[in-house]
Amino acid sequence: MNIPAKYNPLKVEDKWYNYWMEKGYFYSEPDERQPYTIVIPPPNVTGVLHMGHMLNNTLQDVLIRRARMQGFNACWVPGTDHASIATEAKVVAKLKEEAVKKEDLNRDEFLEHAWDWTYKHGGIILEQLKKLGASCDWKRTKFTMDDDMSESVTKVFVDLFNKGLIYRGYRMVNWDPEAKTTVSDEEVIYKEKNGKLYYLRYPIEGEEGFVTIATTRPETILGDTAVCVNPNDERFTHLKGKKVIVPIVNRVIPVIEDEYVDVEFGTGCLKITPAHDPNDKEIGEKHDLEVIDIFNDDATLNSYGLHYKGKDRFVVRKEIVKELEELKNLVKEEDYQNKIGTSERTGAVIEPKVSIQWFLKMKDLSEPALKAVMEDDVELVPAKFKNTYRHWMENVRDWNISRQLWWGHRIPAFFYGNGTDDYVVAETAEEALILANKKTGKELSLDELKQEEDVLDTWFSSWLWPISVFDGIRHPENKEIEYYYPTQDLVTAPEILFFWVARMIIAGYEYMGEKPFSKVYLTGIVRDKLGRKMSKSLGNSPDPIGLMEKYGADGVRVGMLLTSPAGNDLPFDEDLCEQGRNFSNKIWNSFRLVKGWEVSENIEQPESAKQAIKWFDAKYDNVLERLENSYKGYRISEALMITYKFIWDDFSSWYLEMVKPAYQSPIDAVTYKKTIENLEKILKILHPFMPFISEEIWQLITDRKKEEALIVARWPEISGAKNDLVAQFEFASEVISGIRNIRKDKNIPNKNAIEVFVLNNEMNSTDFDVIIKKLGNLEKLEYVTEKLSGAISFRVKSNEYFIPMGDNVNIEEELEKLESELNYTKGFLKSVEKKLSNERFVNNAPEKVIEIERKKESDALAKIKVLEESIKNLKKGEN
Repeated sequence: MNIPAKYNPLKVEDKWYNYWMEKGYFYSEPDERQPYTIVIPPPNVTGVLHMGHMLNNTLQDVLIRRARMQGFNACWVPGTDHASIATEAKVVAKLKEEAVKKEDLNRDEFLEHAWDWTYKHGGIILEQLKKLGASCDWKRTKFTMDDDMSESVTKVFVDLFNKGLIYRGYRMVNWDPEAKTTVSDEEVIYKEKNGKLYYLRYPIEGEEGFVTIATTRPETILGDTAVCVNPNDERFTHLKGKKVIVPIVNRVIPVIEDEYVDVEFGTGCLKITPAHDPNDKEIGEKHDLEVIDIFNDDATLNSYGLHYKGKDRFVVRKEIVKELEELKNLVKEEDYQNKIGTSERTGAVIEPKVSIQWFLKMKDLSEPALKAVMEDDVELVPAKFKNTYRHWMENVRDWNISRQLWWGHRIPAFFYGNGTDDYVVAETAEEALILANKKTGKELSLDELKQEEDVLDTWFSSWLWPISVFDGIRHPENKEIEYYYPTQDLVTAPEILFFWVARMIIAGYEYMGEKPFSKVYLTGIVRDKLGRKMSKSLGNSPDPIGLMEKYGADGVRVGMLLTSPAGNDLPFDEDLCEQGRNFSNKIWNSFRLVKGWEVSENIEQPESAKQAIKWFDAKYDNVLERLENSYKGYRISEALMITYKFIWDDFSSWYLEMVKPAYQSPIDAVTYKKTIENLEKILKILHPFMPFISEEIWQLITDRKKEEALIVARWPEISGAKNDLVAQFEFASEVISGIRNIRKDKNIPNKNAIEVFVLNNEMNSTDFDVIIKKLGNLEKLEYVTEKLSGAISFRVKSNEYFIPMGDNVNIEEELEKLESELNYTKGFLKSVEKKLSNERFVNNAPEKVIEIERKKESDALAKIKVLEESIKNLKKGEN
């Protein structure tokens, strides 16, 4: 067999991914096996792969590949999200480049452009996931605006409306003036910003005096309809029942009293603008104040803005301050740090706006979902997120589910008149007409019905994802939903714990009567070496496709997982991908080494090989046990490190060295066969992490049938090998390292056989002596009852090992060297002891620090003892 000298990941990856696809290994349908199901967090349909996707989908693929090998019916459902705000923004930007305004198009014309955009750019990200090795059942690919998915969304809206849980009303909402739509409370990101606090004078009507108010938003004085003081504030008792005049607009407004006013903030006088502040709105409703909205949808001022009409709010802020100064109404301005709400989607500063919207009542709906997580029926990994979840769910507000967009699921409400309640909700216009005729007692026509222009929040479709991908809303008792639901694991980001995860749990209990998944693995955020979140704007996010072309998909997968414990941020460094590639090369070279050996049926199996195989079996059992614990605890990064060290250190370094034949000599057939079996065993545990190179080597070992491919090979089980061999070899490996260190120290070539004498104080098993002899190149390994004179010694635990130096070393030089090292170690010990005798240090230092210092002390004492004995032995030999 011609095995290439170098591993070529690009050639191999395409080959095996196509093979897996052709043979249908990813495909799943209900059968007698137990299912293991994951639904992908659907990325934006027109998005491209970023580092967060890479981490998230690598983790999912590790879990799904292992489950497939464990004999589960593994089903990983892929799909994409229509992402209303993001996609509509992209389509509007594209039209702008073509000199077309959205306002110049009707809804159908705009949607035609949006679908064209989706068909052109949609699905790119799914193709990119294939490059990563994602073993999704691509036949099941769903899009949140597929006909069946859209029908499910409509059904749920109608159902919740009929249950009295969806209502329409005027509320103050978070308005994104760039996207020109509302966004939910959870989609508002608050940022600390440096601003100004402006002190303004309002003349008291009919008097010479003024009241002074403080505001961060002077432009909104044009919408003021009252000034409010605290009734307990004695400074303002003279204002009771009076009116003041708003500067510039000259509107006469009342002075009202309310205990809401904080007497410590600003001047104690609060301007009330019910249209542009949620707290002012509450006070306005309480005192029956007029509501004056001064902004257009794009946050420019409307006709209430007088001579500022058509100008942006921030431009007006600067200009109005200048005008107020000229009018002598500006008292002073101060620097002020303020928390500003910004849109998660566009970054625009949010404008509080009174608007008629659709809402979903959340309090009662959310209770089963809160209970499920608090009682670990749905387990969050890591558990530290339970407190965040509980806080959100206990303080949940009604969900604003309407968006002022065209791209998305259109709200199935149909209006037949101009009154607030002149509408019906139905799945189709025909059903709506029947309801409208019944409600009005008239014979209306379809032309007289007008469907709501708004669409639903994108999350209103994705909260149904684990149900709707199996058609569980439309057909709740179909074979697929009964088999695959609830799913097992969800892998997602903590920042959408409430947006998506909590809402899916709510929908699961509402529509299926049970949880949608058992465990939620929450990944960290991928950050750069400086700790910054990776983003396009910072230019610190590498191109995932470029990384895979450079390091191979397996290399990047390993790089992503090497430092990504659940829930903790991942400090990504491209060097990690290089480490992943080096690991691929290590595995490849180990395989080539084994396949390059000449095999003989006529050679007896050496004792060293027999012992090596016994040890490897025991070590493999130990690794399987540790892997099981890591996977159970969703410590995927830890599972990779166990696999990595086992292959790099135990197999490629120790085991292969133990069994390899002498230079230009053949290996016995029994050991060779067992080594190939051991290689296959490590490929099985490697496969979830590095599917491509593991399948390539697996298939190169021998010809395999379809059902013998590694992707469906059986996950190994613990064999019950003698586990005490693992500890015994740990001891033996320290002995081998000790011998090698002395060889290196004394420049004794490895080809020169040496003698070693042992004082076996530990009464250890001698089973590994054959290994020590082979790897240490010893012509003699003899047990003695007394210390050997004129020899260099070292200790492993309480055992002492003596290597006679003979002509190998200059005793005078060696004594000088050992005495120098002894003096240094004594000095080091003295400094440690001084620190430990300092009561202040011992009483104040963390327990861990003291533990480290005590370890330094004990290590130094042990080293001094060994050095003193080595000096003593050499001196005896010298005499």
